[in-house]
Amino acid sequence: MIDALRSSKTDNWATPQDLFDQIAESFDFDIDLAASAENAKCDKYFDESADSLSQEWTGICWLNPPYGRAIGVWIRKAYEAGRNGATVVCLIPARTDTRWWHDYVKHSEHVLLKGRLKFGDGKCNAPFPSAVVVFRPMLEDVL
Repeated sequence: MIDALRSSKTDNWATPQDLFDQIAESFDFDIDLAASAENAKCDKYFDESADSLSQEWTGICWLNPPYGRAIGVWIRKAYEAGRNGATVVCLIPARTDTRWWHDYVKHSEHVLLKGRLKFGDGKCNAPFPSAVVVFRPMLEDVL
């Protein structure tokens, strides 16, 4: 059987619990924006049936979006929600060569993570580096 973490069979990568716990020490999350009942990190969450991209994102939000071709749409929505008053903390692949990275992430608070994460119950490390990105109102947005 091919390890799903090393294949393109899925674009959903369950957040490593230890990493989430570490980040949650600094953020009191209200909602997980892209989850399922099996991997939600918050009591309140949007699953696939809730269509998170059509919802208003408010409060302090956790986002580990699907990592497929539509990731740019998720990142743009996170950026816009941040500009509109939400705090959106994202775990994303560090794809610094993409348009969405340069259009949105480059101008955010972000940390490139050392090494490669093990997602969910995966036994192997991810085939890509990761970043934690925070979108929230900037001083220029509130003055």
